[in-house]
Amino acid sequence: MATAKSFYEIIRHQGITRRNFTKFCSLTAGSLGFGPGGAIAMVKALETKERVPVIWMHGLECTCCSESFIRSAHPLVKDVVLSMISLDYDDTIMAAAGHQAEAILQETKEKYRGKYILAVEGNPPLNEDGMFCIDGGRPFVEKLRWMAEDAMAIIAWGTCASWGCVQAANPNPTQATPIDKIILDKPIIKVPGCPPIAEVMTGIVTFITTFGKLPELDRQRRPKMFYSQRIHDKCYRRSHFDAGQFVEESDDEGARKGYCLYKMGCKGPTTYNACSTVRWNEGVSFPIQSGHGCIGCSEEGLWDNGSFYDRLTDIRQFGIEANADKVGMTAVGIVGGAVAAHAAITAVKRVTSKREKSDA
Repeated sequence: MATAKSFYEIIRHQGITRRNFTKFCSLTAGSLGFGPGGAIAMVKALETKERVPVIWMHGLECTCCSESFIRSAHPLVKDVVLSMISLDYDDTIMAAAGHQAEAILQETKEKYRGKYILAVEGNPPLNEDGMFCIDGGRPFVEKLRWMAEDAMAIIAWGTCASWGCVQAANPNPTQATPIDKIILDKPIIKVPGCPPIAEVMTGIVTFITTFGKLPELDRQRRPKMFYSQRIHDKCYRRSHFDAGQFVEESDDEGARKGYCLYKMGCKGPTTYNACSTVRWNEGVSFPIQSGHGCIGCSEEGLWDNGSFYDRLTDIRQFGIEANADKVGMTAVGIVGGAVAAHAAITAVKRVTSKREKSDA
């Protein structure tokens, strides 16, 4: 294994100019929502710090997280994999196989003790001593614990690793289990989604590479930079929700006008993710924009929470256009009630005042 080099050293050998390097840092810092100082910090870090070694392991999953990751545009995944980090092991895209691949795990574990990132896609099954998922001749859960011992931190890619996803849905015959239920003594960052957005994945890797630490997390261990708001909060159809304008049936007039999909089962009001801001396919679209409601794929219990098309019943909308008369009458009632209350209080004061004067 070659001596680790910095990102800047790597791209200079590739013929990238200083100007293009600083432009890359500025664009990446902007895409991550950093302030003006973020680009400067990124330049300094990528010039001086060694590339972070990354071990990417796969448990029970469908590889959709990897498929999403390799489609990142800001930054390009080739810059992340070939320059920003040292992706030493990923059995899906690496050239090595068999004993050669297994030797890389041992070498990384020894050479970069406490310095490498363990990225995990999928989850381990615990039933039958983990025999439902064998990796390199060993139960995946055993291999996962072994590599986690000397990792700096762990990234749980996708809903499978974060919450369990379909493998852990009832009745869960293999006892598939989220990563944080297995690894209890290491920092874990959850990046849920089925799959996560490509730029969210590369953005997190970029942050760790730049600052040498995990981004700020919420109480569920998700990065706040991407999971602090509901999809509903920034959805371009939100104005229709507030106006009480909904799609009632597929391809009805409301659907053609782009009304809110809440009544069609959209889980946007209860789903925390960056889909409505970062979007998919290089920022072009996301499911709601394509006419289908959010299914809440980044939330816990995705497959056990009922049909994707069941309407959320505990969300109240204002509906000013649809219920203008009702809202108006309510307002009149409130004002009328306030006037009546004021008159009553005034009358009581007058009677009290007269009694006080007569007693005097």
